[in-house]
Amino acid sequence: MPTDEHHPQGNRPALVLGALGVVYGDIGTSPLYAMSGIFDTSHGGIAGTEENARGFVSLVVWALTVVVALKYLVFVLRADNDGEGGVFALYSLVHHHRRAKLAALLSILMLAAGLLFGDGIITPAISVLSAVEGLTVVTPMFEHAAVPITLVVLTVLFGIQSSGTARVGRVFGPVVVVWFASIAVLGVVHILRHPSILAAVDPRYGARFLVHGGARASLGVLGAVILTVTGGEALYADMGHFGKAPIRTSWFSVVFPALLLNYLGQGAYLASGAPVTGANIFFSMVPKVALVPMVILATLATVIASQALISGAFSLAAQAVALGLFPRLRIIHTHHAHEGQIYLPFINWVLYLGCVLLVVGFKSSAALASAYGLAVSGVMLATSLAMIPVAELEWGWSALRARSLFGLFAAVDAAFLLANSTKFLDGGAIPLAVGVVTFAVMRTWKWGRKATFAAYSGKHTMTMKELVALKETGDRFLERNAVVMVPKPLRSESDNTPALLQLLWDRYGVLPKNLIFVEVVHKKVPYVRDRYHVTVFQRSPEKGCIASVTISFGFMEDPDVERVLEDLAGHHAIDLPKNPELWNVHVSVENLLPAHKRPALWRVVRQQLFAGLRHLSQPAYYYYGLGNNVHLSSEIVPVRLG
Repeated sequence: MPTDEHHPQGNRPALVLGALGVVYGDIGTSPLYAMSGIFDTSHGGIAGTEENARGFVSLVVWALTVVVALKYLVFVLRADNDGEGGVFALYSLVHHHRRAKLAALLSILMLAAGLLFGDGIITPAISVLSAVEGLTVVTPMFEHAAVPITLVVLTVLFGIQSSGTARVGRVFGPVVVVWFASIAVLGVVHILRHPSILAAVDPRYGARFLVHGGARASLGVLGAVILTVTGGEALYADMGHFGKAPIRTSWFSVVFPALLLNYLGQGAYLASGAPVTGANIFFSMVPKVALVPMVILATLATVIASQALISGAFSLAAQAVALGLFPRLRIIHTHHAHEGQIYLPFINWVLYLGCVLLVVGFKSSAALASAYGLAVSGVMLATSLAMIPVAELEWGWSALRARSLFGLFAAVDAAFLLANSTKFLDGGAIPLAVGVVTFAVMRTWKWGRKATFAAYSGKHTMTMKELVALKETGDRFLERNAVVMVPKPLRSESDNTPALLQLLWDRYGVLPKNLIFVEVVHKKVPYVRDRYHVTVFQRSPEKGCIASVTISFGFMEDPDVERVLEDLAGHHAIDLPKNPELWNVHVSVENLLPAHKRPALWRVVRQQLFAGLRHLSQPAYYYYGLGNNVHLSSEIVPVRLG
């Protein structure tokens, strides 16, 4: 049952409009807070002089150009895995080559995935809070209302996730188009009033500003500049939803010009010496008559940006589950026609709790900015490092060419990471801690599954040849259609049957008339063409059949095993009735035991963590779509983990 090659659905204008709403929501709302923190003198910021404004804006202009336009749009988007992008697409491309020297890089990419979850907690908090803070510019009476209002907005936002985002998605693009048009016009107005800011396009102003205050001040400046490119990773992660061309078109035609104009406009406003209300440059430059509409528009834009990031966290978690790096979390499909629209309750409420704690703890976007950037710069550095072997092994580049180009990008990312490391004690430890914990979960789950598989497969059982002989010589069978889940493929008569079957035979001494072994394979590609492989070991009208089915899924696909088996039964490829209610599915529940009588403490901790993750994980049969209609039989099988 091969699948068609994956392509984004829709015409070019629709995809461009969709990309504006989903891909660029995060980076598009950065002007709300990126510059305010560095020029907030009440919290140790630098003075908003003309020279400082020109220097900082120059760094912003070239950060957007080098990191986003050049690195991501021109080069990284070329590293597609069957049309998909993102950290796990890179992980799969690197893993495909199975070279020992790349093992450390795979771990770095796993850590980067964990950091993205940390980013998923901070982005909604800082984005919505920064928009709502515009009310304090309208009137001081809202000074203490920003936090409660933000919490209400976040509660509503996370509360509606279970109903899906299809309807809201229709207005994402148009609202964000209005947002980008508004910030562009706002920037142009102030550029015309103070046109000397246009000199900031000269990179020498940025270089002089960066080195002027010394090493410590330079790190602080870079820590603020990184806020202007947050969301850059989304360009790559959402490639599969929209395609390369629409993402590039929307950036160069709308997003890039609007951001440049607005940051130049903010620089012009500072350079003019105009007052900054509430340390908020963006809303201070908005005319009073347009202030309330702009606050409303900004809030809508940040909600859209947060929604896109939350959906991205759902997709990231689902990919991790499919790659065997994460427990099988409950996944709810919120749209019957689009498999990509999913909802993961556990991830949703963990993100919500994290956002609430951050808003209550930091109380302002300026303070929260200190916790922002570390995760983003870490992910960007991991991407640059992974692109080196991808360019060499996938594109055929020479080592010199690949390492020179992406080494340069990695050096820029490393500088941002170093700068943000200075924020560690001011909040930067939060996303790092989330990343490290998520990384530990992925490593433990991967180890536990591998160890369980090895222990389960190592049990002594009969061969398929012996099983067929029992079936051929038997004269009594259970009138059942038995489906047995197996951990490895059964292709030849010399293969050993699973421990579960041996247990059933030893207990009952009789075989079902139709016996189907099912192995599910998660390949490290987004989509698979050859969905299944059937091996028939024995088949006759009188004694039924023994067959083995290997079903493959990519990490972007919904692993619905029941549907595949129904199709196979309908085409008579296997001897099962098409109605799943007539099946008996046999599964094993492993009872984990330590391999050593007195294990070391670290072994105990690792096994306990894995045991806890197993409780969080859905049973395999439910995750694969089995269990709602079929008759289930589970057997406890003891396995010792090394």
